[in-house]
Amino acid sequence: MARFARNAGRWMMAAAVLLLASCATGPRITSDVDPSANFGEYRSFAFYSPLAIEGQGYATLTSGRTKDAARRQMEARGYVYDETSPDLWVNLNAYMQEKTDVVNTPEVDYDYYYSYRARRYVAVPYWRDRTDVYKYTEGTLNVDLVDAKQNRLVWTGVAVGRVGRTKPEERGAKIDAAVAEIFLRYPYRAGSATPAATP
Repeated sequence: MARFARNAGRWMMAAAVLLLASCATGPRITSDVDPSANFGEYRSFAFYSPLAIEGQGYATLTSGRTKDAARRQMEARGYVYDETSPDLWVNLNAYMQEKTDVVNTPEVDYDYYYSYRARRYVAVPYWRDRTDVYKYTEGTLNVDLVDAKQNRLVWTGVAVGRVGRTKPEERGAKIDAAVAEIFLRYPYRAGSATPAATP
């Protein structure tokens, strides 16, 4: 009975940890900008060719959805899509990496021995560390804006987060949300060198 109670407690704790992981907030977003770039000169954009996200040489459903999301974000900021003579190249990259979390948790357990004085079994508590190993997949999505004339990176945004199993219809919404969160860090509008306030 005691062993069953200990195992049940362990399963409950593991379930709670998994539940907390699934409730984690969105991806971590970082960005960087070239301070010497004149963003007031940029009014048009196109996609870099070949896109880093299409490393296998052809477009995929994921790369197409990511391009659509990036194009919406650029056009929402006033940039015009121009394949022939863009001011900015937009390059996109995504990759996944297997990672491992190791969690050490102190826990109490009991050992039993027969006491000849008490003439019965006595429980003696003792502490030990329990080590749990969790494997997960971490995804990274990069958006680079490149000055087309100088072929120089002027802004980059990166989203990093855990990737879970999702249905195809949910996957598209997550891509849209990740690209939108990255562009929240892009402070410029077409033809304006003055950055807007960013979160």
